[in-house]
Amino acid sequence: MATIELLHIAGCPNSELTLDRLQRAVDNAMPSNAQIKYTLIDSAETAAQVMFAGSPTILVDGVDLFPTDGRTTDLACRIYLTPNGLAGAPTQQQIETALAAHG
Repeated sequence: MATIELLHIAGCPNSELTLDRLQRAVDNAMPSNAQIKYTLIDSAETAAQVMFAGSPTILVDGVDLFPTDGRTTDLACRIYLTPNGLAGAPTQQQIETALAAHG
């Protein structure tokens, strides 16, 4: 079973939306026993201990589902390239595609 984790910072306006899309994508693309861990990144030290690339970051088995060179310890929001342009969260379809490719 894959370990799925959503890393977020306090007050990130895209965390809840991403969690909702991630849950629906996991329900569609992965076994029903997959659990999502929702982890608050509350300091630069915490961010440095994980593969954090801004809020929200989705990890599957510790690997960024949307890898970039943008690993950071800044408590900042993340931007995703979506079919509709730049956005603060990937689309549900992008998440499902990335989950399927992962595994």
